[in-house]
Amino acid sequence: MITEKTAYHDLTVGLREVIENKKLVEYWNSLTDIQRNEWICWTTIAKQNITRDKRLKRATEEMLEGKKTPCCWPGCPHRRPKAAKFFK
Repeated sequence: MITEKTAYHDLTVGLREVIENKKLVEYWNSLTDIQRNEWICWTTIAKQNITRDKRLKRATEEMLEGKKTPCCWPGCPHRRPKAAKFFK
């Protein structure tokens, strides 16, 4: 069973498919709530579908390598009160 919820974001269909298809379920469930949130936010915050698809592919590769959060990602802006004005 895949852990669905985090403190800020729910697991998306696209990321769920990646986790199930690549057998990353155990790895995903071993991540902390914040780490799962970072992957979800990073893949969903992209504005274009092409970028989202690239991030899903890269997320798969990086999780298979054992990375806990997306490389070079400053973190989920939804967790920072000052950034809230950018996300309505």
